[in-house]
Amino acid sequence: MRITVESKSLAVSPSATLPCVSTAHGAPRATTLDQPNIQELLSRLYKEEKAADAQARAKEETLAAAGSLDESARAALLGKRFLAVAPEVGRLLYLLVRSRRPALAVEFGASMGISAIYIAAALRDNGQGRLITTEMNAAKAHRAALHLEQAGLSDLVDVRQGDAFETLRGVDRIELLLLDGWEPLYLPLLKQLEPALVPGCLVIADDAAKHAAKLIDYLAYVRDPANGYLSCAIPLDDGLELSIR
Repeated sequence: MRITVESKSLAVSPSATLPCVSTAHGAPRATTLDQPNIQELLSRLYKEEKAADAQARAKEETLAAAGSLDESARAALLGKRFLAVAPEVGRLLYLLVRSRRPALAVEFGASMGISAIYIAAALRDNGQGRLITTEMNAAKAHRAALHLEQAGLSDLVDVRQGDAFETLRGVDRIELLLLDGWEPLYLPLLKQLEPALVPGCLVIADDAAKHAAKLIDYLAYVRDPANGYLSCAIPLDDGLELSIR
């Protein structure tokens, strides 16, 4: 697996490839998501997320009560949170990747790599495709790479650490795009990547309901047919906006 930090690449020990489970003709076929190691990993990460988020909220309340919750402190606390997709959103991502069968999927906002696990598991079961995921926070990018390695999916994913406007520059022929980073960047990043979107590209924006106020311009843009998208809201967890280019 390769972790790209701006223009530099950091070597990560490759993990063994996890093959799809094959069964006799006509028998049900287990998905990669059903593999015990991935189920155990996701369960552990979601438990860790719950504890980390509770700790961050408690710290935030303490700082706010003391009048010390400035933007720097808020950013530091945000950097410790997982900000992971909910399990039901992860399963939807898996289904969308399985049905779209992208040769290239791109994710903005890897965080700890949970959404990347769902996407890469679908790519494994498709028997084709790769994922480029980008994350500004260096510690989170390394955690994402580690978790993908533990899942046996690191050979399918390129984790790029740094500013997405730079790390995704030059990427071409995107067939599925997940926007799950800082919401005010969704629209400018989408516009930068539009020349690279193939016809029929799926664009998935997370937190579309929870952070609707931050996404007014983005939602107006993808919901306007004049901009070349057909779009709809999906009322799942914090809300998704699913668009096709």
